Amino acid sequence: MDLTIHTSSLPHDDPDASLAFYRDVLGFEVRSDIGQGRTRWITVGPAGRPGTSVLLAPPAADPGITEEERRVIAEMMAKGTYGWIQLATPDLDATFEKVQAADVEVVQEPILQPHGVRDCAFRDPAGNLVRIRELR
Repeated sequence: MDLTIHTSSLPHDDPDASLAFYRDVLGFEVRSDIGQGRTRWITVGPAGRPGTSVLLAPPAADPGITEEERRVIAEMMAKGTYGWIQLATPDLDATFEKVQAADVEVVQEPILQPHGVRDCAFRDPAGNLVRIRELR
């Protein structure tokens, strides 16, 4: 098989704040923005890499989700335990400085992990964990 990851999804509870984070802070380009108000599906991705995208989606818009599931999702998002993504960069220090300057919640400053990966972590506006690892 010849498979690639095309789109990964992250929840949002404020589409404008999430869009500003991924577009303005991380520098992703906007590929699509469908819907209206708080119910928007926004596809973003790294500039020049059209084959890799992140879908920022309203987590409870699926009509098959129960009210109890909506409540649990909202609680998990509030704690930052519902969604996460791992990104990579060749210059972790410069990336960390730029993201930190945008006044986002820093979870972990750049550090060499015991398993040999150097990374840092932030939370996006919806509470999703965004880990950024250094490419070597």
